[in-house]
Amino acid sequence: MRARSALSHGRPPIVERLEKILALEEERGFNNQAVMGGLQRFAEAWIRQASTAEGAASSESAEGASSTIAELLQRYPREDAAGRKRLIAQIRRTLGSPPWPRKSARRRRPPSMAPPRAPQVDLDSPVTQLKGVRENFARRLDRLGMRTIRDLLYLFPHRYEDYSALKKIGQLQYSQEASIVARIWEVHSRSSRQRRLSLTQGILSDGTGTIQVTWFNLPPYLQKQLRPGEEFVFSGKVRQYQGRLTLEHPSWEPIDSELIHTGRLVPVYPLTQGVGPRWLRRLLKRTIDTWAGQLLDPLSPSLRQQVDLLDLPTAIQQIHFPDDWELARRARRRLAFEELLLFQLGVLRQRRAWRAQPGRALEIDRSTLDRFLAALPFQLTAAQQRALHEILADLATPQPMSRLLQGDVGSGKTVVAAAAMLVAAANGLQAALMAPTEILAEQHDRTLGDLYRGIEIESPAPGSPRPLQVRLLTGSVRGPERDALYGEIAAGEVDIVVGTHALIQAGVEYQALGLVIIDEQHRFGVRQRQALRQKARLRRAPHVLVMSATPIPRSLALTLYGDLDLSSIDELPPGRLPVKTRWVGPEQRQIAYDFLRQQVQQGRQAFVICPLIEDSEVLQVKAATTEFDRLRQEVFPDLAERMGLLHGQMSSTQKDRAMHHLRDGRWAVLVATPVVEVGIDVPNATVMLIEGAERFGLAQLHQLRGRVGRGEYPSDCLLLSDSTHPEVAERLQIIEDTNDGFALAEADLRLRGPGDFLKRQAGFTKLKVASFADTATLEQARKIATQILEVDAELSSPEHKLLAEASQRFWQAFAGAQNAPGAFEPS
Repeated sequence: MRARSALSHGRPPIVERLEKILALEEERGFNNQAVMGGLQRFAEAWIRQASTAEGAASSESAEGASSTIAELLQRYPREDAAGRKRLIAQIRRTLGSPPWPRKSARRRRPPSMAPPRAPQVDLDSPVTQLKGVRENFARRLDRLGMRTIRDLLYLFPHRYEDYSALKKIGQLQYSQEASIVARIWEVHSRSSRQRRLSLTQGILSDGTGTIQVTWFNLPPYLQKQLRPGEEFVFSGKVRQYQGRLTLEHPSWEPIDSELIHTGRLVPVYPLTQGVGPRWLRRLLKRTIDTWAGQLLDPLSPSLRQQVDLLDLPTAIQQIHFPDDWELARRARRRLAFEELLLFQLGVLRQRRAWRAQPGRALEIDRSTLDRFLAALPFQLTAAQQRALHEILADLATPQPMSRLLQGDVGSGKTVVAAAAMLVAAANGLQAALMAPTEILAEQHDRTLGDLYRGIEIESPAPGSPRPLQVRLLTGSVRGPERDALYGEIAAGEVDIVVGTHALIQAGVEYQALGLVIIDEQHRFGVRQRQALRQKARLRRAPHVLVMSATPIPRSLALTLYGDLDLSSIDELPPGRLPVKTRWVGPEQRQIAYDFLRQQVQQGRQAFVICPLIEDSEVLQVKAATTEFDRLRQEVFPDLAERMGLLHGQMSSTQKDRAMHHLRDGRWAVLVATPVVEVGIDVPNATVMLIEGAERFGLAQLHQLRGRVGRGEYPSDCLLLSDSTHPEVAERLQIIEDTNDGFALAEADLRLRGPGDFLKRQAGFTKLKVASFADTATLEQARKIATQILEVDAELSSPEHKLLAEASQRFWQAFAGAQNAPGAFEPS
């Protein structure tokens, strides 16, 4: 008769533990690493506990079998792999024979009582279905975004504590992170009522030496586990106290347990109040052991083999509780590739879906366009002509245009966009230009008014040309004026509407929207872009052009904005005065202040940009306010009444008012956070002073520098930095030497990676494992996504069914953010 598994109901815990260890040892190739110290070390725990299991039916029989198993465990490290395999088989046979007891049988339910129906539990069930997760803990997990079992599997550690190095106490060195197997000699606790502090201290020994161990505020139930004579695995950082090595607040576990807090690479997770690291690790270990195997892999076996990837269940197990650093790396690579593949599939499907919609081929009225170009007070640069040619070619096709136009500050993107809008109006269609701020919308409205002065298009009545109708629609347009403008737009009496988010409000209806232009596209997400597209009210989709003054290296732009064709204006108009840039050290700070004052006394204006404080708008505002007060009181008391402040926590109305004060000359100096970098045109401003310049990327410094030099006067950008780091010196030297935004973007990508570009693009923050900075994996994922969509554009084949479901889940989460970029939103 076949012996029952030791995992069956009623076997003593030590037997169940040994079965788990044997299974893990097989899985790891018989390397004697399934338990800390090897199976020979586990033999000691086995001898103590197995023969004295509670309620043993035959203590003599159990003792004999226990001794046999202990002998086999002690022989284990001396055997080769084949010998170890035979020993494990022999241990299992021995485990099946002795009369280790079963616990009392449960009382059987009377036949008349139907068993209660268990709730259907799956990966998308709430976390309360897991053992040990009550409603109060579920609420705490919800603060981490963990609502379902699947969410928990994807709560990845952000780092690991490396406690895999097993040391003897006599080998420990100061500041090491290490694990030891040691016995507790003594342990005692004491409390201090005044300081509300409890202290638990002990002495550990392993035969090579002793070491003091200390815990602070250790809960009583944990104090009880630390009994003299017991042997544990302890992991932590070795510190020093009064000349002696100590372990402060180490993790510990019984030596015969499966280690999750000690003796391995220990995962470190994000926490929240009421969720401790040990509790969360135990919960995740149970959840992964039970549920990781239930995950269906969206990547086919052939694809995994092609890219050399782990399967999904293994990757989930190894990213949480890796066997070693190499498996942790492979797990992250697998999960990162999957995320980037799903991203690329969404972007490319968005491109295909957009191009599959019927558009409207516009007739290019060369006579009207030529009159417009001839009336300009300047000639288009070769780069502007190239970009305009690409845009006109798109407009002339029946597929709706979806193009990104990027160009440096002052490169002339607006005049190219104006030509495209003129073509749309000449075809009897409307155009909409959306800007992120009211002041930028107002600048566009004024610029277009100047560009279109004297330009006429044919009216519906043949032979009766009329001037273009350009109107401004922002949040400041209210009441009867707004209602009247809504009516004009709906009736088709307005050719070009310039505005902010007000362009996509519910009350705005366009008669025939044929062209959508979005300026500073990184400030808008997919929802705003889609909303403006859907205002067309035509059976044909409108053409869409998005513009950016933040040059992105072509390789990165094509990868991130794969749903958009790319045009670049990489040439500045002739005659534009370059901004002179100087790196100013701390000893020259007063000279910089004197220069700024001199420029103001000559009638010019200036910006002072406060240091960048990453990830803290609150601290950013506080720093700007403090610097504003310091400059007014200590540095420029003579200019105090003509200085203003601008920061990111001001309302849109306050920001616009501040910029109007600067543009109208009421303020001579504007102290600001980096919020000032986009969309501010003050031709009289000639000085840009940037504090803490080393904290900015080259691209952002270049954008800030672009706020000056927009008029007829020579302009200067002063980079204040106290840093002497060689990398800082290299970066600041580069921006001193060149005014070419595209060259600076390539240098930034080389020196700092694409992180600065991505932080400035709305929505690129939703990935769990992958990084858009990993351009190699990003490009590989794009290549694979292209191959997949070439043979199965709808992901409808059985082979891609799971991939389609994963893509749907990914984009629902990714594009759920208000500012997700270029996202594919499944219909």
